[in-house]
Amino acid sequence: MQFEKKHARLLLGVALWMVITWSMFIKNLSAAYFDGEVRPAGYWVAHSILIVVNLVIAAILGSLGWKAHKATR
Repeated sequence: MQFEKKHARLLLGVALWMVITWSMFIKNLSAAYFDGEVRPAGYWVAHSILIVVNLVIAAILGSLGWKAHKATR
């Protein structure tokens, strides 16, 4: 399979969308933590791991999208 511009745009768009949505989640989660919301420690750990993993996935998709974009020039 050969990458085309539409594939590059899709990968970059998904990566951007993931960064935006997970950034909002980080903001909301940190606000809840600093407001003193009482949750088990596992809640905070699990959500922090989800954030990191999904931002790594976004970085990988963004990197692939950027490489595809450069390759289709």
